[in-house]
Amino acid sequence: MRSTKKRASSATSSLQLQFPTPKKRVVLSDLTNSPDDVGSTRNSEDFAPNKPKCENNGAYPNCELDEPTKSETVISSTCMDHFNCTYSNSIHSHLRAQEMEVHRRPFPDYMETVQNEVSTFMREILVNWLVEVAEEYKLVSDTIYLTISYIDRFLSSNVVSKSKIQLLGVSCMLNASQYEEISPPNVEDFCYITDNSYTKEEVMDMEREVQKFLNFEMGVPTIKNFLRIYTRAAQENCNSLALQCYSGYRPFDLMECVLTLHDLQINRKGSSLQAVREKYMQHKYKCVASLTSPSEIPACYFEVING
Repeated sequence: MRSTKKRASSATSSLQLQFPTPKKRVVLSDLTNSPDDVGSTRNSEDFAPNKPKCENNGAYPNCELDEPTKSETVISSTCMDHFNCTYSNSIHSHLRAQEMEVHRRPFPDYMETVQNEVSTFMREILVNWLVEVAEEYKLVSDTIYLTISYIDRFLSSNVVSKSKIQLLGVSCMLNASQYEEISPPNVEDFCYITDNSYTKEEVMDMEREVQKFLNFEMGVPTIKNFLRIYTRAAQENCNSLALQCYSGYRPFDLMECVLTLHDLQINRKGSSLQAVREKYMQHKYKCVASLTSPSEIPACYFEVING
């Protein structure tokens, strides 16, 4: 990676450079000099220009959902219709079965048990930057989710140095974009987006290393697959019991996860790593990042739902 001093002096000018098709280089903060503590701050100038924000507190009832992708599952209008539909039920069951396979899931404690140099905060910087890159390249949402899945799974079993974490990130995004995108960026684009910190050969070597580690099984269900299904189910039914039927989870089953996500949301509002928040302040995502959570989640949310 380039030194912090050199990057700081070139950040403004590099953001003005363009690809043959209009693209901007998104500068990544220096992971090798990043402190390990999550409370550290970063200047917003290290990243791409601010995205436009919505101005009506997220009230966009007519906003469009993401366009369907090849992994889209068609949801019928009622819970029983859904489970009586052979194809829909089979696809959903297949995704659930794949999700539970151990080799398709990262270890929850890999930072503590596997990694020596890479910290949680470094991963946060990397993900923040990759979201910026995905926005600049106009990649579909499935690509960024698949990229992060590859990264976490690779880090669960392979020790990676600070100097190689960005290389792993762009190589995983290269793999994911080739799987999900109609016209994915090429290797040279990913070299350029890292300010040429890595050569084409280095990116391709890491790309192959990731593929071998994944045993060339590049397809894996991500949060996005299930979120797309359950969101449409909720919109069509507006019924908590129906959503429980679709997902297979009772409210109590989700309590620990919900409380953890809630804690992250209310305690990270001051973070300077804002790429995800800025992305979901956009109109097409219904400005959900502008919504606020209650200070506590009511216990009644996790009570048993009777039909």
